[in-house]
Amino acid sequence: MPPAKRFKVAICGAGIGGLTAAVALSQYPDIDVEIFEGASKLAEVGAGIGIFPRPWEIIRRLGLEADLLKSTEIKPKEGPVTSFRYRKSDQPHGLDFYTLITQGNLMTFHRADFQQVLLKKIPRSYRIHCGKRLRSYSQRLNGSVDLLFEDGTTYSCDVLIGADGVKSAVRASLCGEKARWAQSEGRKAEAAAIMSCVEPEWSGTNAYRALIPAEKLRARYPNHRVFTQPTQYLGKGGHVIAYPISHGRLINFVAFKTQQHLEGTKFNGQWVCPGDISEFASSFQTWEPEVQALMDCVDKPLRWAIHTVKSLGSFVSGRVAVIGDAAHAHAPYQGSGAGQAIEDAYMIATVLGHPQTTRETLAHALSVYDHVRRPIAHNVHERARLNGQYFSLHFDGIDFDTLSGNQLRAKLQLLSQTFTKNWEWAWTTSIQSSVYDALRLLEPDSL
Repeated sequence: MPPAKRFKVAICGAGIGGLTAAVALSQYPDIDVEIFEGASKLAEVGAGIGIFPRPWEIIRRLGLEADLLKSTEIKPKEGPVTSFRYRKSDQPHGLDFYTLITQGNLMTFHRADFQQVLLKKIPRSYRIHCGKRLRSYSQRLNGSVDLLFEDGTTYSCDVLIGADGVKSAVRASLCGEKARWAQSEGRKAEAAAIMSCVEPEWSGTNAYRALIPAEKLRARYPNHRVFTQPTQYLGKGGHVIAYPISHGRLINFVAFKTQQHLEGTKFNGQWVCPGDISEFASSFQTWEPEVQALMDCVDKPLRWAIHTVKSLGSFVSGRVAVIGDAAHAHAPYQGSGAGQAIEDAYMIATVLGHPQTTRETLAHALSVYDHVRRPIAHNVHERARLNGQYFSLHFDGIDFDTLSGNQLRAKLQLLSQTFTKNWEWAWTTSIQSSVYDALRLLEPDSL
């Protein structure tokens, strides 16, 4: 006989964060879960994703490792591992200047493969509803959360998890709710600050993503380094990243075109849409031959106008919480967007699944999630922003074009030391300390 249900959780969004939350919650059979996805069918938009050792620890805990390893040629390693190779490439002859060494390796996947593994782990008792885009929610005095969808249908739950991405409707409702409370108490400036977090901000950078068939690149450049070595090609005003996925059959390619002075301005146009090589190729036309070869093999790139979310004062309002990009969308320059969503999902499931969490203590449990996760997520948000500047050679006022020889190498070495120090949390720290903090705060004497 199935256990009596403690409470009912609704998850808005069936991307990496939402599905990981569902998988993590499935460890607790007395929690009822339903998933609502705005798209008419489940289909991950995007190409490759990377998972560093810190979130990979969660993958293992959730029993996802074996199935995920079937979809990649890469095997997890421990100890010092060669990661990305770095080249200064905005010149006719590229300059190799650094190899990133991590503790444990970066695991790379096709996003759709990753999603399929998560879907296989979702219990049959969980229902996934497609074509259900949230319009708003309201919280009742009795504790229930009422959801209103764009098609006019409704649903009631005890907890709402917003995993609905950078344009999150859950975040918009959460901010509106908090702003109204602040306004009612005469805190007008605070209310305005809260509402300023609803709309994402353009970072000033567009990313052009594509999957290149390895055979196509091999015909163009037989011994290209990206077949065996994930590489980042850096230069003024942009950079390119490329690495193999899907058992080496595809090369995940991303070109970043950065206009630093436009950070925080409004982007006019579709944020995610089919692009054209002509939109960015001219920015890289003087770059080294390895980059030109990659560009020549790009067909039908997808343009992503990279938007971020301003730092929220809280990821939680009552019995509603946001995770992943809905909470803290950041620039992708630390390969940690998926990893941060996975951490959020695991931690929110940990606090909700704790034996001390009941329908009466849900708000406290979510406040623990906020207390533990928000400072870390905001820290990663700023670190990712800084790495984006470093990768486009915007560093310490240095004009790299005026340098050569040993002087250039010395400055590039300083650059590499700086972005490595800024990034090493992803492979030198563990989520376990956050778990300990959360468990301590959930004990009865902390209420």
